[in-house]
Amino acid sequence: MITLFWQTALLIGLATLASGQGISRPDVPDKIKAPSGEEVVLLAHASGSQIYVCQQGTDGKFGWLLKAPEAELHDQQGAIIGRHYAGPTWKHKDGSEVTGKAAARVDSPAPDSIPWLLVTATGHSGNGVLSSVTNIQRIHTKGGQPPPAADCGASKEHVETKSSYTADYYFYAPAK
Repeated sequence: MITLFWQTALLIGLATLASGQGISRPDVPDKIKAPSGEEVVLLAHASGSQIYVCQQGTDGKFGWLLKAPEAELHDQQGAIIGRHYAGPTWKHKDGSEVTGKAAARVDSPAPDSIPWLLVTATGHSGNGVLSSVTNIQRIHTKGGQPPPAADCGASKEHVETKSSYTADYYFYAPAK
């Protein structure tokens, strides 16, 4: 009887970890909180670059425009579990993928760092941990800002530059 109890407890514990219920929601400003009724299904640490291109705007002024992110996604032990790239898109090593669109942003508390975001999922492919993701938070950003606008002009039009960054991504899905 005791053995069955502990086997059941272990299975429930493993199921909880696998479903992401063991990952707490981060403390973030209200503007970028994920909707209630959703739980964290994955936490990934990103390390890579924000890629910018020097372009002339409709106002005739030159500036750095974000082209795409290019980053590896790591689990809490540091193992690579996926990547983040244009879309914005996140692809997990299990083949699942989610694409999204920024819904809200707040300034990063870290100076010279890209904003914290709440991203709403707009598309999915593959089956796996990202298949049911509805929202993604980008928080704890470090770096990633474009070079100064003065470094972009007609002589550098279409030139690309990479700005190193790190961030934590919290992936949410409807609670089960």
